[in-house]
Amino acid sequence: MFFHKKETIHAVNVGEPDPRFAQLLLEQFGGATGELSAALQYWVQSFHVENAGIRDMLQDIAIEEFGHLEMVGKLIESHTKNVDQTEAYKSSLFAVRGMGPHFLDSQGTAWTATYLNEGGDVVRDLRANIAAEAGARQTYESLIKLATDEGTKKTLVHLLTREISHTQMFMKALDSMGKLTDPMFGNIQPDDTVDLYYNLSSNGEKDERGAWNSEPTFRYIADPVNQK
Repeated sequence: MFFHKKETIHAVNVGEPDPRFAQLLLEQFGGATGELSAALQYWVQSFHVENAGIRDMLQDIAIEEFGHLEMVGKLIESHTKNVDQTEAYKSSLFAVRGMGPHFLDSQGTAWTATYLNEGGDVVRDLRANIAAEAGARQTYESLIKLATDEGTKKTLVHLLTREISHTQMFMKALDSMGKLTDPMFGNIQPDDTVDLYYNLSSNGEKDERGAWNSEPTFRYIADPVNQK
């Protein structure tokens, strides 16, 4: 059961409407990295989880993401409502679809469930969620750089901040299971190549070395064909 409160978690105030910027905001309403995608992804994932605490966390964050969808929708509505029919407005998607939010991204592509990433394993899903939050944070950062209205910027900064908060929560959940840095999960044991690093991009120059291809975690293989 859901209850909807009329107030948003963070106030949405737009001082200078800009329909062209509203079209960019559609990316976070009906786009791949948008709030609808996040809300549905985390909500469906919660059904797979046996751990009551992690299930509750996923549902809490999913509902917050629905609240973020409302905030983005209000931004889009405010940037397209009661504005002059200028050339900027006529050249936007809203000239055809009407003002306010739509299930489209900034290029006019319709939202699709293929944006959702859930697979029935809590470790796999939490890692997918970290990637999803990173994608959304990057989109918000791009929008903030392009925004000229201060009220809009404040809302976008809040939304970016919560992406970071959610990432921390997902990382803590993985850490509680001992899976934050352990790449192995599931029931199938890997074969004996699991600790090998293959140098497949050698160009005759000195190869770069780092923790990703060095002892004690990895054995560096300079010649993968002959395993040397």
